Formats: sequence, C-alpha cells, structure tokens
Amino acid sequence: MTSEQGSGQGIVLKDQVRIAVEQYFTQLDGQMVAGLHAMVIAEVEKPLLETVLNHTGGNQSKAAQVLGMSRSTLRKKMQSYGIE
Repeated sequence: MTSEQGSGQGIVLKDQVRIAVEQYFTQLDGQMVAGLHAMVIAEVEKPLLETVLNHTGGNQSKAAQVLGMSRSTLRKKMQSYGIE
C-alpha cells in the first residue's frame, strides 16, 4: 500500500504530514525555523522503525526488507534512536 492508497479510513499519510507541518508553522507564529527537514525525519523515522519492528515481531531482517534497507542500516538507525 502506498501513501496515495491510504488505508481506506480517512486521510492519507502525505496529507497528515502536510497538516502537521502547517500546524507547526502556525505555532511558530512567524518565527524562522532552520533544520526542518532533519527534524521531521527524526520525528517520523523512530516511530516508523518501532512500528515496523513490532509488526515483524522484532525480526530485524524482515523489518529491513519491509523498510527497503539493509539489516546493517536498520541496526545503525536503531542504535542512533536507542531502539533495542
């Protein structure tokens, strides 16, 4: 399933991201921000990894396959986010 397809239950992922970023800008009330891309990736990547690992029963090889990355890359990301 792609973000375009959604889950058939409401708003698709890309729209959820758009809404969240717009709300973030609203909360800034005109203040400038730097490093938004890195911040968003960090906010999204950790729960993504955790959710996929949970879905695969903690199997890192399967999780890496689902995520489209190597197992070693997954392990490095897990280490950087403190995921065991």
